Amino acid sequence: MERATKKAIRRFGIAGVVLLLGLVFVPLLTIFYLGCGLIDVMRNKRRDAMVFRKYFLGNGITTWLLSPFNLAVDLFCYRNKGVFKLDDLPPEWRAEVDSVLDVFREQKDEIVAEIDETFEDGRRGMYVYEWYGKRKKHSVEALKRDYKYFKTIAVSVFSGKESTSFHYGPLRLTLRVLYNLTPVDTDSVYIQCGWEKHFWRDDPLYIFDDTLIHRSVNDSDERRFVVFMDIVRPTAYPAALSSLIAAVSVLVERANKLFYKNWKMLRPGAKSSEPPAPHSNAA
Repeated sequence: MERATKKAIRRFGIAGVVLLLGLVFVPLLTIFYLGCGLIDVMRNKRRDAMVFRKYFLGNGITTWLLSPFNLAVDLFCYRNKGVFKLDDLPPEWRAEVDSVLDVFREQKDEIVAEIDETFEDGRRGMYVYEWYGKRKKHSVEALKRDYKYFKTIAVSVFSGKESTSFHYGPLRLTLRVLYNLTPVDTDSVYIQCGWEKHFWRDDPLYIFDDTLIHRSVNDSDERRFVVFMDIVRPTAYPAALSSLIAAVSVLVERANKLFYKNWKMLRPGAKSSEPPAPHSNAA
């Protein structure tokens, strides 16, 4: 029997025992979490065995545990389309996205050169300017300002032939905004959300709910530089949602250390050290 098959059998066996114990000792709570999880995972347009397995038994377990919270947040936000166009965002949100992207467009060469030098021979890294409302040390003066809707601003860099596995983000307080700084004319560099592949050669901008199953792929030989941002979900209560994000920011920061544990967090003047493992996740 193959190792992967043995691992899957063991995982299903443990899950079965835990589920049985839950139904015996805390039946209402178990049924509640199963119901919330099913409602949450069914938001994915892709609904094959892999999607459910990763959600309930894989890297989506945190998303499942947070599903009651995420579903409650949905009630106070505008309709979640899953994947968004820039025009789908309210005018104030759209204006802030444009203002930040203008900085990256205008200073693309300098920004890429600085990250390139810092990254050296790494495999996957994140150059952070703003992380859940906390400004990090960096050299781009135009980004050193207060933001009403942006909570995270960074650049994600993949070396050639580097990709993530399918995974789920944990919290639905924000939307993920991605912008490819160096798109190449190939179908081997894309982000996939469910069944849908978004090729960067067609449009450098992609906005989506990252609690849906997704992966980022770079099968080209070139480095891929993508602006990586989180923006408060469109809502009639942005101040309240921002306060909620601030309240959970410490927890989120600790959780992200697990989600990004195999990423090199790059800093101005710092050199990339040991390359991360090839199976870590994030866009």
